[in-house]
Amino acid sequence: MLSKIKKSNIRVLFVVALTACITSLSAFVPANTPDAMLGTWLTGSKKGHVQIYKQGNQYYGKIVWLKEPIDPKTNQPKTDVNNPDSKKKEQPLLGLVNLRGFTYEGGNVWEEGKIYDPENGKEYSCKITLRDKNTLDVRGYIGISLIGRTDTWVRVK
Repeated sequence: MLSKIKKSNIRVLFVVALTACITSLSAFVPANTPDAMLGTWLTGSKKGHVQIYKQGNQYYGKIVWLKEPIDPKTNQPKTDVNNPDSKKKEQPLLGLVNLRGFTYEGGNVWEEGKIYDPENGKEYSCKITLRDKNTLDVRGYIGISLIGRTDTWVRVK
């Protein structure tokens, strides 16, 4: 009887381990593929989540979560108040596309895109590098990439 219990426990452990392996592999997109950066990312400031998605052959990102979604002054959802275009100042920050037009260049790098910073209302050229499957280096710059700032984002899902 003792040997039956041990064999039963071993079978259960094997099934659990096999299920865990299959589940983790199905969720993994290998690095160095064009779609490796798809998913939702926590920004470096930890104030928001950006969902990166593909449209045609280009990659985009939109704000899908804010740590503080309500403007304390108006008690309404935050809007793009810093946008230089007065027509866009009332658009909500949630759902705002702030990454656009990226193309995969190979070697875990996406370029030729733009990033919009709603905190200052400015748009920058941008290069995104997938450091590992859960870490993005997002570099916004003016002119050449040497003159800019890199923000590190961490995968949420």
